[in-house]
Amino acid sequence: MAAYLVVQIDVKDQSEFEKYKVMAAPAISAYGGKYLVRGGAITVLEGDWKPERFVIVEFESAEKARQWWNSKEYEEAKNLRQRIATTRMILVEGAS
Repeated sequence: MAAYLVVQIDVKDQSEFEKYKVMAAPAISAYGGKYLVRGGAITVLEGDWKPERFVIVEFESAEKARQWWNSKEYEEAKNLRQRIATTRMILVEGAS
């Protein structure tokens, strides 16, 4: 069953974040991940949620997403992101 990584990112250092984006993409791809949303325009329709940047990544399964999250391929990018941004991230399994 597909699983979705849903991420809100508030970037503190945009130039370093550009490096992160270049580093993260190959690691996501290596685990079969596919960007569905990657920083597009955001329009709040209800409530007071105002994310600066929003990302959704599809994986073939929650297990694949967890493998990516814990992978050596993503480790350096993850450490960089954690230093230069505030992130809220959830993993959601799709409907069967």
